Amino acid sequence: MKKSKGSLTTRQYLVPFILITTLFFLWGFARAILDVLNKHFQNTLDISITQSALIQVTTYFGYFLMAIPAGVFINRHGYRRGVVFGLLLFAFGSLAFIPAEAAGFYAYLAGLFVIGCGLTFLETAANPYSTELGPRETASSRLNLSQTFNGMGCFMATLIVGQFLFARDDGGENGSVVVPYAVMGVIVLAIALVFSRVDLPEISHADDAADATAEEKGRGVAAVMKNHLFAFGLMALLAYEVAEISINSYFVNFVTAEGWMSDLGASRIISLALVIFMVGRFIGSWVMRFVRAEVMLAWCAAGTVACMLIVLMDLGRVAVVVLVMNYLFEAIMFPTIFSLAVRDLGSLTKSASSLLMMTPIGGCAFLLMGYIADSTNSVLPFVLPLAGYIVVMLYALKMVGKRSTGQAANSR
Repeated sequence: MKKSKGSLTTRQYLVPFILITTLFFLWGFARAILDVLNKHFQNTLDISITQSALIQVTTYFGYFLMAIPAGVFINRHGYRRGVVFGLLLFAFGSLAFIPAEAAGFYAYLAGLFVIGCGLTFLETAANPYSTELGPRETASSRLNLSQTFNGMGCFMATLIVGQFLFARDDGGENGSVVVPYAVMGVIVLAIALVFSRVDLPEISHADDAADATAEEKGRGVAAVMKNHLFAFGLMALLAYEVAEISINSYFVNFVTAEGWMSDLGASRIISLALVIFMVGRFIGSWVMRFVRAEVMLAWCAAGTVACMLIVLMDLGRVAVVVLVMNYLFEAIMFPTIFSLAVRDLGSLTKSASSLLMMTPIGGCAFLLMGYIADSTNSVLPFVLPLAGYIVVMLYALKMVGKRSTGQAANSR
């Protein structure tokens, strides 16, 4: 269970690591806005939960369609150009909200789709790049530290944008959704300019020549899918995205439907939950310098399964406390599953990353969650994240078993 303490990165990679980590904040902010935007459109456009779920469906469908093209682009042109192109798409989609205000709901969805495409490039580049910028044994810890800033972006988005959009709960008027997106678009353009002028070193591997030939022949994706542990990791990451995005998107709807608090109050509670999420990643990054990533993942997965079971017991306001606790348990899941899935893949890491970045399509599951809520009651939809966390737990246990088997074989 114990492992030796190692450095997170080296002097050579410190600046690239800091720069790439800023991107985690950006896409955390962009994705978390959806969690309050969903309820905002229900209020202002008088649409159902199921209809508003098109926000998540449109954004995360962009991930699904663009993941493999993003991987191909980054393989050919490198991490830096992939980041810059992703930032430009991100900025364009954000600024498209300005004309969309006059065109209506579906014009907003078009802008969100473009943003989703841009975020796919950023995540496909940044996640594997972070794992590469230092010793192999601290890859999970390093990615969890980067993902801490993702949690910070999520927290700030729900707090700031939630306060702005739901101002009427304090007697004011609702803010326009155009404002936060226009500001975000300008900031992202400035960051794109910075990345266009910096040097991000490409990471080389001993097996680059052989795998590069496979990539040129279009066999990179097929080759990585032959790795059964990677395929299981891909399934586990998809299951996690189903659970995490569904809960985030449904949180405000759930607590307001139960009559426990207002929209503004709910946005503040989810902001608190995301602070706990951020702290969980920071703590997880430190703990995994001493505890193996797969063991940490197994314990946390068990915690999330327990939380969902308690919520489904319908114990009233206890559900809010348990949901907030769930954010602590799930905090380390994405970066840990990601780093475990790409472990030992060498130069096939970029192809593996492009497949893993298709998994946010799991956010479309909120459409099913909304349908269950509209058709039955507000508690039953939590069976969906429960199923997702069970898959994550099974993957973690598989990885723990594999590690134990490997150690036993080496001791003979």
